[in-house]
Amino acid sequence: MKNMKQLALILIIFTLTFALLYGTKGQELTEDMQVPGIKITVNATAETQPNENITVKITMNPLEKEVSIQYFNLSVFGFINGTEKTMLINITDNGFPLSNERLYELNFTIPEQVWGVILGEITLTYDVTYIIQQGNVQSKTTITYEDLKVGFDMTRIKNVYLETIEEQLKNLNSTFEQLNQTFWNYFHKDLTPENLNETLRGLQGSSSELGNTRMAVGILAVTTVFFVATTLYLVMRKPKESW
Repeated sequence: MKNMKQLALILIIFTLTFALLYGTKGQELTEDMQVPGIKITVNATAETQPNENITVKITMNPLEKEVSIQYFNLSVFGFINGTEKTMLINITDNGFPLSNERLYELNFTIPEQVWGVILGEITLTYDVTYIIQQGNVQSKTTITYEDLKVGFDMTRIKNVYLETIEEQLKNLNSTFEQLNQTFWNYFHKDLTPENLNETLRGLQGSSSELGNTRMAVGILAVTTVFFVATTLYLVMRKPKESW
């Protein structure tokens, strides 16, 4: 019995871990909306990243017996660098009766520098004929809805550039910590700009008093630190220039 409980606990942990790691992969996002006389359902890829494909399905169903579409437009927008709005895809369809389900399916690739939330916008001009029952008398009235807009959020695009920089910074911090320890071991100082300058001047001015090994290690440490600092500067500066 005890073994069975342990096995069940392991399975639960495994399931939760798997869900956390892979839960969003392959999932789809579904949203239902209603406008007068029409139900709109949006089904889209839940999450992706730049240079990958997404699929968007738009379904329209009539809520009244007589619905006539004059103008249908679907625009999908993304954000370059997460800020600058840009159109990714656009389709139009005009002059048709919406007597049963109508499906639009789009497949497209996310541009390289687009991330954040993908937005959808539907614009409709259409007629809805309503049946009015008053006692035994039945009548019809038609209402035209012009340029009715429906906006909605869709796919979330991962910021892979930020994730890459964060990983680079993590590696640089690890390298710096190792260099700081090495610098402390040989010079009993923390790595700071002031200590670096002071140590470099000391190495240059008293090279005859230092052993060859210690001199080599000291120069290597100082040179490496300057290299790491330069690399860190370039990594931090690159996004501001190119994004």
